[in-house]
Amino acid sequence: MQITKTNAMRILDTRKIAYEVHQYDNEDGQIHGTAVAEKVGLPPETVFKTLVAHNGPNLYVFVIPVAEELDLKKAAKAAGEKKIEMLPVKDLLKWTGYVRGGCSPVGMKRLYPTFIDSSAETLATIAVSGGKIGMQMELAPDQLAGAIGAKFSELIK
Repeated sequence: MQITKTNAMRILDTRKIAYEVHQYDNEDGQIHGTAVAEKVGLPPETVFKTLVAHNGPNLYVFVIPVAEELDLKKAAKAAGEKKIEMLPVKDLLKWTGYVRGGCSPVGMKRLYPTFIDSSAETLATIAVSGGKIGMQMELAPDQLAGAIGAKFSELIK
């Protein structure tokens, strides 16, 4: 099957970062993280979702395992803020260039401060959105962090 490269993949290619593409069928509308993990045949603890939060004008990106919930207090602490809240889904495309279900931590409109849950550091590879619904990229967590300038932090409840 021919893979149409996304912006996220082109960025990884430019940086010579190895990744594996996993495509899945999304016609059933099941694009939530645990369904995606099942569809691509990866354990849910290795599939990560990309969440965007803000404190006023400052945006922050958090990459956490799909079955987990972002702890906003831990996220705010990691970001050096007193308090942060989730970016409304309706604003996601405007600020990141991505839609819900296809939001990749790689290739957003701007490089926002990004934090990856520290559980990723114990894994050989993690999968994140490839930049569009139906596509995941699997790569080494430290390579992902290096590509986007991310820090590892404790982020989940």
